[in-house]
Amino acid sequence: MASTKSRASDKKFAERPVEGLSEAEAEAELARLAAEILHHDQLYYAKDAPEVSDAAYDELRRRNAAIEARFPELIRADSPSRRVGAAPSAGFAKVTHSVPMLSLQNAFDEADLRDFFDRVRRFFRSAGDTVEVMAEPKIDGLSAALRYEQGRLVVGATRGDGVTGEDVTQNIRTVKTVPEKLAGNDWPEVIEVRGEVYMERAGFFAVNAEREAAGEPVFANPRNVAAGSLRQLDPAITARRPLKFFAYHWGEASRPFARTHEEALDCFRRWGFSVNEHSRLCRGVEEALAYYHEIAEHRAELPYDIDGVVYKINDLALQNRLGMVSRAPRWALAHKFPAQQATTVLRDILISVGRQGALTPVAVLEPITVGGVVVQRATLHNEDEIARKDVRKGDTVIVQRAGDVIPQVVGVVMDRRPKDAEPYKFPDHCPICGSLAVREEGMVVRRCTGGLICAAQAVERLKHFVARDSFDIEGMGSKHIAEFWEDGLIRTPGDIFRLKAETIAGREGWGEVSARKLIAAIDERRQIGLDRFINALGIPQVGQATARLLARHYRSLVAWRREMEAAQDPESPARAGLLDVHGIGEDMAADIIGFFAEPHNRAILDDLGGEVSVHDYQAPAQRTASPLAGKTIVFTGSLTAMTRSEAKARAEALGANVASSVSSKTDYVVIGADAGSKATRAAALGVTTLDEAAWLDLAGLVDAAG
Repeated sequence: MASTKSRASDKKFAERPVEGLSEAEAEAELARLAAEILHHDQLYYAKDAPEVSDAAYDELRRRNAAIEARFPELIRADSPSRRVGAAPSAGFAKVTHSVPMLSLQNAFDEADLRDFFDRVRRFFRSAGDTVEVMAEPKIDGLSAALRYEQGRLVVGATRGDGVTGEDVTQNIRTVKTVPEKLAGNDWPEVIEVRGEVYMERAGFFAVNAEREAAGEPVFANPRNVAAGSLRQLDPAITARRPLKFFAYHWGEASRPFARTHEEALDCFRRWGFSVNEHSRLCRGVEEALAYYHEIAEHRAELPYDIDGVVYKINDLALQNRLGMVSRAPRWALAHKFPAQQATTVLRDILISVGRQGALTPVAVLEPITVGGVVVQRATLHNEDEIARKDVRKGDTVIVQRAGDVIPQVVGVVMDRRPKDAEPYKFPDHCPICGSLAVREEGMVVRRCTGGLICAAQAVERLKHFVARDSFDIEGMGSKHIAEFWEDGLIRTPGDIFRLKAETIAGREGWGEVSARKLIAAIDERRQIGLDRFINALGIPQVGQATARLLARHYRSLVAWRREMEAAQDPESPARAGLLDVHGIGEDMAADIIGFFAEPHNRAILDDLGGEVSVHDYQAPAQRTASPLAGKTIVFTGSLTAMTRSEAKARAEALGANVASSVSSKTDYVVIGADAGSKATRAAALGVTTLDEAAWLDLAGLVDAAG
């Protein structure tokens, strides 16, 4: 607590006109103002308990700004002025998350939730135990990660693809419920707090009213406003938007700070964050279900949009043991609310052609609002679904947003069917190139056989190539790809990197400045990581998660390509090695090998080699050094201290590659009871073998044996 003398001194400075302050007095006054304004921000935004009037608060900010204008060299790193933005930047830098920001597995009904609890019990062989979870409303906003060092905010980033996000630090500073400095003194030296940036409905309506008055298009929903506001290049625009932040988890932490998720949320509250007041500890599946129904019943009364409930295993030690699957933690689940529905008229059925040639029917609808979003098109899935539901042009149909996101036609209102409505005949030729569209036996999808001559497939592949999860070329949207293709400016991915500003400038919608900015954005992407590059190729069944598996296993483009070309021989070690990658089966392997068997695809890789540089894969930094990082490990036989699933999860969490068969590239084979041929093969190849005790020691799980 400040002494009487220092408080009197502070008051003296506060009463003195800015023009009369010396440099030393100004420095002291700026320190006082930073602390006082931060105090009032926390009271108002985090605790909803202001102790001064708006006018008094505004006066503090005006005085701070006046002193900074007179003494710009004294502006502090934690200055309140930094929370209202800085000069616009040219774009956002990338931030690699030291701990990946993974998505959540979804549950859509009670059975899914019960399965989740059962899986956790099976994982630990604890069928009779009660599983405790923290439950909280699932906010419909934008995920963000806030990194604090020595208690001060240093980086704010979006989730991005889960591994790499955008640096929105200057924008995140303008969100009033984000502390610039953590309260208290019990926080780790480094802590990355994660949560959701969102906008309440009242703020959403106010923003839309302003835009409508200015003749600007309105936003569809609060989530879109929050996401768009956080990604403004000018932080001053972000500052004018009434954004808020709920803290709900964390990433990197320099030391443990809680034993349970409940304790962690209490820490966040003490440090100055807003934590959802409706979070609740639930003991067992019945309490979790009761919570879900309670939140669903009062959903409309909340001031913000939610689309479900999130459950997280409360015990952090159990969270750590459960680990992750490819894209999601095993210890958390998002229980979505039932999809919202509405009825409208189906005007037409169009066929879209995907990058792999799949013909997908799309319903063209009379515009209708579903769950706060105007829907004009909805998926009809495939020809079997059209036949099963007997969907016809002119029908009045029931439309829902599955998971509150993807619009789909779920049924027909038969008593409102027009008398002249005829059954829909699915095309047997591609509507784009006219090639035969075939449906293989046992498949629900009909595909265009046009391949490389089909413009729709080519365009969709190029769109995927530049998309955010691939090369992420800013300003190269779907519309531009289609236009450049139609005019012959691009045909292959390599053509994108050979575009010239003078070729683009002068086209409709393009000037010299916008053309140069696009070329600059393309040039910025001439360096790319191996996992993004693999994803960009658009190989069937290979998405982000599988691309990351392949990159992690093969490490370099040269090694991956060499092995995949060698894998054309079904008896080759290279093919066996691909199947040895944990998570890749026969069908997926066939698609990957088939990609390299096509001469055109190899030519594309050769061409890209002259335009871009593909960096070798580098795993995200581990919080602690791991003796298993980068090692390949195989488990055989049964373990007593844990299930095989838990052992594999632990190995992957420590940076190891878990394989299913033993080869000369295997580093360790863990041998449990009743081990079979894998133990024999490991001995023959001279691979290091570990008994269960040695495995537990290597994995830092010596306590698990007890």
